[in-house]
Order: sequence, then C-alpha cells, then structure tokens
Amino acid sequence: MPITSRISAFLSTINPSSTTKLIIFIVLVVIWLLNLRIFYKVKNQAAFITIGMGGLFILMMIFLRPIATMPLARIVAALAGLFGRVTGFFSAFFKYGIIFVETAGGSMTLQIDFECSGIIEIMVYIAILAFFKVYTISERAILSAVGVIYIILANALRIIIIATMIHFGGEQMYYIAHTYVGRIFFYAATVVLYFYVFTKSQVVRMKVGSFSYDKEKTDTPKENEQKEDK
Repeated sequence: MPITSRISAFLSTINPSSTTKLIIFIVLVVIWLLNLRIFYKVKNQAAFITIGMGGLFILMMIFLRPIATMPLARIVAALAGLFGRVTGFFSAFFKYGIIFVETAGGSMTLQIDFECSGIIEIMVYIAILAFFKVYTISERAILSAVGVIYIILANALRIIIIATMIHFGGEQMYYIAHTYVGRIFFYAATVVLYFYVFTKSQVVRMKVGSFSYDKEKTDTPKENEQKEDK
C-alpha cells in the first residue's frame, strides 16, 4: 500500500469538530512560526528553509487536502472529459471525479482519487516555492498560480493518456497505462516545471564574487566594449 494512501487513510479516521480543527490549526501555525523565527534570528538558513517547507507542506496536508482534493479531481475529470467527448473514447462524470472508458471488451470506470488529483504535487510545489528566495514575493505568487495550472493540465493529460490506452488496449492495459506510462509522463512534466522554475532561475541569478549571470545578460554591446577597453 503506497505511503500516500496510508496517510490518507489515517487522516480520514480523524474527524474532530470545526472548533477543534481551528484550535489545532492555530496551535500548529504558532509553533511553526516560532520555529521559523528562532532559526531566522540565529541565521540558520538551512534549518529555516527546511522547517519552512516541511511545516507548510504538513499544514496543507492536514487542513487543505480534505477541502481541495475533490474539487481538483472534478477539474481534472472535466478537462480530460473534453478530449473524451470529442474523440468518443471515454466520458467524464466530473461531479464525482469519474472517467467512464469504453473498450472493445466492455467498459471500465476510473476514479480520480486523492493520489490522482495532483494535490500532493501542488502542495509540494507551493511549499518549495514559498521559501525559494531567488524570487520576490510577487514573483512567487505569480509562479504559484502558473505552477498550479500547469500541474492540473499535466495531470489531465496523464488521465487522457491512461484512458486512451485502456480504450484501445482493454482492461488489461490499465496496469501498464496507470503504473508506468501515465506516471512517467506526469513525473517528466513535473521535472520540466521544476527545471524552469527552480534550477534554471537559480543558475541565471547566481552570483560568484562580482560576476552575475543576470548582469552579464543585461549588459549592452556598448558596455561590453567599454569593459574590453578597460
């Protein structure tokens, strides 16, 4: 059983009242912020970023996941359903996050659940970006929105690929389509997003002494000539 399914099953067994949830949320946020303040004051950047990212992800996992999972599943089902409706390969009941695939040997129903909704990938992305100091706060806000849309679209394409393979290959194609092809596609799409948002941006804005990639990039030809003359 995947670790994400175990976490989801454990969290689903916890059903406190709204007041209790609010109290727990406030206590956890206060503890998280106090730890951030301590590591910020002692200038321990590694601990500050680690606690920041990890704490934000845990808070979203506990409090945001139950609210956002089903709406995300519906959005993904609706987007994938557009392709299915045009091609006739499958149909989507987006209200329930379900894909109904027609095959030569019958039909198959796919449920877009917690793992397939993309909620984990979205929360991880936001948690990392929130403490990625290469960008300004406004840039991080914009990139958060762009990244969430990108992950949703990539996830919808993953569902389209899986459903299309099942449509042509039958139910026996499900394991290969879901476990390998769909997962590899989605991971590859995520790597592309991380490369452009995190790796490339950090390299471009990196400074070594007085040398800066950003500075070199913005230098005009005239400025370059003056540097050569010096």
